[in-house]
Amino acid sequence: MDCLTLKKSNCKNCYKCIRHCPVKSIRFSGNQAYIIGNECILCGQCFVVCPQDAKQIVDETEKVKVLLQRSDPVIVSLAPSFIANYEGVGINAMREALKKLGFFDAEETAVGATIVKTEYEHMIDSDMRDIIISSCCHSINLLIQKYFPAELPFLANVLSPMQAHCKDIKRRYSNAKTVFIGPCVAKKDEAQYYEGIVDAVLTFDELTSWFKSAGVELARETDSDEHSRARFFPTTGGILKTMAQDNPKYTYMAIDGVENCMAALKDIETGKIHNCFIEMSACSGSCIGGPVMEKFHRAPVKDYMAVAQFAGDKDFEVEQPDSYELKKNFTVIERRLQPPSEEAEITEILHRMGKTKPSDELNCGSCGYNTCREKAIAIYHGKAEISMCLPYLKDKAESFSDNIVRNTPNGLILLNEKLEVQQINKAALRIMNLRSPSDILGDGVVRVLDPKDFLNVLQTGRNMHDKRMYLAEYDKYVEETIIYDKEYRLLICIMRDVTQEETVREQKENISRQTVEIADKVVDKQMRIVQEIASLLGETAAETKIALSKLKESISNE
Repeated sequence: MDCLTLKKSNCKNCYKCIRHCPVKSIRFSGNQAYIIGNECILCGQCFVVCPQDAKQIVDETEKVKVLLQRSDPVIVSLAPSFIANYEGVGINAMREALKKLGFFDAEETAVGATIVKTEYEHMIDSDMRDIIISSCCHSINLLIQKYFPAELPFLANVLSPMQAHCKDIKRRYSNAKTVFIGPCVAKKDEAQYYEGIVDAVLTFDELTSWFKSAGVELARETDSDEHSRARFFPTTGGILKTMAQDNPKYTYMAIDGVENCMAALKDIETGKIHNCFIEMSACSGSCIGGPVMEKFHRAPVKDYMAVAQFAGDKDFEVEQPDSYELKKNFTVIERRLQPPSEEAEITEILHRMGKTKPSDELNCGSCGYNTCREKAIAIYHGKAEISMCLPYLKDKAESFSDNIVRNTPNGLILLNEKLEVQQINKAALRIMNLRSPSDILGDGVVRVLDPKDFLNVLQTGRNMHDKRMYLAEYDKYVEETIIYDKEYRLLICIMRDVTQEETVREQKENISRQTVEIADKVVDKQMRIVQEIASLLGETAAETKIALSKLKESISNE
């Protein structure tokens, strides 16, 4: 089962998910993001940061409802972070609400946490391992299994609190089904991978939606139990707070956040850390900073205080199983892609990205990768596309637009609302006899053009198209178009030089006028001759005048 899925229609290629993915387990293809299952550690950060809600957690509510329809009792293991998610609601109130949904009972996962921390203490006292890393966080386990396999011997081979508690429930209720409810995505994968212990996993968000649809109201009442120290588990350092830190051989430390955990694992890998018990949590703030809580309920200080006030100062009274019953085997999960066989392959990809020399590699991280080289390797493996490079697209777009502006035969002038020249092309410079853009950039357009039309467009909001005018100062005729871009508050002036057209037109008019003048003279002369002839022939001059006038009119029309 894929715990995280993608709503394809929602992805907008913002690359925010890959920027926040600590292991870069997201592939982009066809303008869509895809989660690479065998590389993902299910930290849920892509789900948290996606502005389009394109990532969604697989909902198991219907699966749980099917379990409830059967005769076997279904018992909830409720993560201790519930007290932070459901403000002012204690375990008794949660139990009553869950029973209304059909559950047989509800217990705190903190019971299992007590079992786990006790086993950690036994390991520290008896184990000869130099370093012990807590194995409560499934995302951290996956991180080590997939990316730091050499450090697997340091990972505590102990069940998680969820597993330990559900196993304890099934020991006490032989036919029971167990459902874990918490703020974590990874627990869905853990339950599936280690079959037979946890039957289903719900997030707090899924439970809240279920309460709402079923009309179940949570009673605002808290309770206390001094035997509940393990309720600290969902906070950073919470495991350590419950443990007896009395072995002088070990340094006890807590690390949260995948990046910090990766840094620590690298130090372990290089032999820089020794004699340590390390509590590792993938989420910042540990479980109270889980992906579901971070996305829908982010209040780290308040949440910590809620947990601290709810926790007691003594351990839950539990029956501690034998160590062999708590054993958990971790194996290497193969996921690494082979690096390119030749450096030339990466160099060629970098060149296609416009990175021809080291100074071109900005390493800006806008694509989600830390360096241009990492991005090139991702392209090589089919995980990324060249178009994901923002500087590349910017340079390409600018080059394209600059090429159009530079080579268009029309003059282009860009003005702000103060009528100050922001941009001008070579064609416009030629029209106005300017040497370079620096002669006018930043100055008012009034220096070179009559601002009346610009002011009119700005004030009325009505664009002006193809207005023919004579620029006497430059002895040029132009057709001027002025467009107001309200969104960017800019005026765009397009000038088409029609001086040659106008010169040809004037020449034609002069020729036509001269022809008419000549025709007038010819007509007048012929009128006199015709009048003389007509008098001799007895024809009227009027008839002859009409005929000649039509001739003149015909010449004029030509």
